[in-house]
Amino acid sequence: MKAMILAAGRGERLRPHTDITPKPLIQVGKHRLIEYHLLNLAKAGITDVIINISWLADQIRHTLGGGDEYALNISYSDEGDEALETAGGIIKALPCLGDDPFIVINGDIWCDYELSRLMNLDLRHEAHLVLVNNPEHNAGGDFAIEQGLIRNTGENKLTYSGIGLYTPEFFEGTSPGKKALAPILRKKSELDKVGGELHNGQWVDIGTIERLAQLRSYLS
Repeated sequence: MKAMILAAGRGERLRPHTDITPKPLIQVGKHRLIEYHLLNLAKAGITDVIINISWLADQIRHTLGGGDEYALNISYSDEGDEALETAGGIIKALPCLGDDPFIVINGDIWCDYELSRLMNLDLRHEAHLVLVNNPEHNAGGDFAIEQGLIRNTGENKLTYSGIGLYTPEFFEGTSPGKKALAPILRKKSELDKVGGELHNGQWVDIGTIERLAQLRSYLS
């Protein structure tokens, strides 16, 4: 199984940090943010990782290289000067990801979820999402879970963690180009094509300077 880390974004809300350092390379505790994902993927038994890049792409390439330091084979999907957003980035990288299900992780989160769970999952849908309890900044949640299926509505909506398992079939019929993942997830959920689970552990979306400081404090 392969994995993809989404790391092409500009990180506007983390400026001025991201003016000179791409968000995935920001130091958080002992490691750079993206290194937590790389180490967790290697721990789970993943060997091949694709990272999409755009903003300050050369810094990411130079810092992570081919992945030897993490016992991984890292390759890059370069989106040029303008990032393709979540779905667009994944679709561009599909030729590198192969025909089997693959893990996708947002590069700007931190989570203690055991990725080996996804590797051992009996996948019965086109995608499987890891949801978490709602943080203050997303109190209304994103999706509900009903009998293992992701629903767009429900009384107890949860937050998408940015971690999921996807099949190439999930993206069939979606044209290349700049586009977000959320609308596709909602459409597929209406068709009972997306499963999910709740992770009750620790999760942080590093979307603001304040949340970055909170994670640094937690990991110190």
